[in-house]
Amino acid sequence: MMRCRPGIVKGQFLAAPDQRCTASALHRVRDTLRFCCVHHRRLAFLHGLPQGVLRSHAAGLPTMTDFATARRMMVDGQVRTSDVTDLRIVAAMLELPRERFVPQGKAGLAYLDLDLPLTQAKPGQAARCLLKPMVLAKMVQAAAVAADDHVLDVGCATGYSSALLARLAGSVIALEEDEGLARLARENLAAIGVGNATVVTGPLTQGWQGRAPYDVIFVNGASEIVPHALARQLKEGGRLVAVVGRAPASQAMVYRCVGSDISGWPIFDAAAPLLPGFSAPPAFVF
Repeated sequence: MMRCRPGIVKGQFLAAPDQRCTASALHRVRDTLRFCCVHHRRLAFLHGLPQGVLRSHAAGLPTMTDFATARRMMVDGQVRTSDVTDLRIVAAMLELPRERFVPQGKAGLAYLDLDLPLTQAKPGQAARCLLKPMVLAKMVQAAAVAADDHVLDVGCATGYSSALLARLAGSVIALEEDEGLARLARENLAAIGVGNATVVTGPLTQGWQGRAPYDVIFVNGASEIVPHALARQLKEGGRLVAVVGRAPASQAMVYRCVGSDISGWPIFDAAAPLLPGFSAPPAFVF
């Protein structure tokens, strides 16, 4: 427990400099409390999961009934409580089997409040992940996807985000540069009957000009730079959604194409794994 120096009056935090808790100490307490709150929520979610999910995950024998319960708990505890009010998104996330889109052996982790790794990290490149459910849902809601929209999903990974977008849009181009992930995305989307999403392979930073322009471009991860090159593939009035910046100062952003101009505004503070090719160039130092 942190203790203030003798002489400080109970409840008084602005005493003389030599008699008060330092600002850095208070900051450490604040950060610790935040960590504990997040850890408590994750433990509470795990505690609330049916024992069958945890046992079957350990045994490699998950059951559909247990996953349905975990899916509902994810939506009720992470999505609805984060101001996601689009009932189409809520309904889709209640139905889509997120456990199918994660590596074998990690199905029991599919509904936790975290960015779930799909690949191993490489030198200079973060692991590819499924975005945490809350961040994904809020970004998709901010994109305001309409039923006849043409959408580009940049960094679709194993296809979960593309499956969600396909429930809302008329057509989805799911772009992935990792051949292994692209193959899994095709298999997963076909297995659950998604007929309006097409998986293509190519560099994420270049988008997919062959099917442009798009009503919505969804960047499935973080970018340290404003993705102007992708935004040029938007239709007039189109929207691009991405997490932009370096954590902990990164934010989920919406960019809109109006004429030849691209304007953007923040929607919420967010962190996400950095997508390959989207890192900022090293700064020149004298």
